Amino acid sequence: MRGRWTGGSDVDPGCSVPGAGPLAVGWRNVLDPRLRDRWRRGPVMSAPRVVRAAAIQIAPDLESADGTLARVLAAIDEAADRGAQLAVFPETFVPYYPYFSFVQPAVRMGADHLKLYERAVTVPGPVTQAVAERAKARRIVVVLGVNERDHGSLYNTQLVFDADGRLALKRRKITPTYHERMVWGQGDAAGLKVVDTAIGRLGALACWEHYNPLARYALMTQHEEIHCAQFPGSMVGQIFADQMEVTIRHHALESGCFVINSTGWLSDEQIQSITPDSGLQRALRGGCHTAIVSPEGVHLAPPLTEGEGMVVADLDMALVTKRKRMMDSVGHYARPELLSLAINDRPATTTVALHDTSPRSTADEHDHDTRRLQPATDDGAAVVRLAAG
Repeated sequence: MRGRWTGGSDVDPGCSVPGAGPLAVGWRNVLDPRLRDRWRRGPVMSAPRVVRAAAIQIAPDLESADGTLARVLAAIDEAADRGAQLAVFPETFVPYYPYFSFVQPAVRMGADHLKLYERAVTVPGPVTQAVAERAKARRIVVVLGVNERDHGSLYNTQLVFDADGRLALKRRKITPTYHERMVWGQGDAAGLKVVDTAIGRLGALACWEHYNPLARYALMTQHEEIHCAQFPGSMVGQIFADQMEVTIRHHALESGCFVINSTGWLSDEQIQSITPDSGLQRALRGGCHTAIVSPEGVHLAPPLTEGEGMVVADLDMALVTKRKRMMDSVGHYARPELLSLAINDRPATTTVALHDTSPRSTADEHDHDTRRLQPATDDGAAVVRLAAG
């Protein structure tokens, strides 16, 4: 595997090059003994940076949040035993994805919705503590989807635990999809962040957020190297899996990053427990595509489309530069003076402290916000953040 030169010379030790000067004659002419020894040993290649990742396809415990957590911890151990430095779980895996909301009318889903409230995760809380401790013990980065309870609301939340157990990122799905809007509140752009971890720069999106190109671009501008995608799995049928594959491979190519995608799995018994209607049960089958894709859009291992298991692959991080050398969508291939992204990444709050009590017209306020969103004409920024104030 090719690497970067960190020492030595492209002139063979001991040879003489006409007209090259005395220092190019060979190691005997190097005066510093340390440099002489380095020259004598010849060129040194830097160690390739390789990350082993595990995309986990797994079934939750639909009756117990503790049961699902136990499955998470066991899967972390299995991934670590297989040498993985990153483990990615499906969307809102703890305690489980709200499959009931896809097959039940709103008037009938109240009881199941309340159960989800009771079993949902508080951040921080016992679930995050247990996962953080296991991540630290096994020295592995963990990306976990949870149903987060924040007082009276639930959110589709993605948690990134670094290999030291630190919670590096908590973000909420910005727009729940279709039936999900009956279950979860909306997130904000405060969590559209790429974070530095023990394995590199890592970003994450959930499910159909990948069909929001501006959300993806927000992460691309932060130079993500590894993108973690999460889908529920066991829904909609084969078309969902086919669409998923197109989506993750496209993002890998466009972003020039690796994509680790994890989907959930339901057994026949679990499907029957969600709905006794055989027609509706068909809506809870298929739609699984757990996979790992390179920056060149290539599967690094066969995808997992049925049953539980994990896809494990080694990520040669040199492929990120290889791809971006040709096409860097937020660098040499961008045209920020023509097209740029404005992001309001302030946390959404229901209260705002009014420090300025002077009257201001609506027109003045609009002009003020517009000025804050204007990028400098020569700063070359691909993204403009809405300033606080």
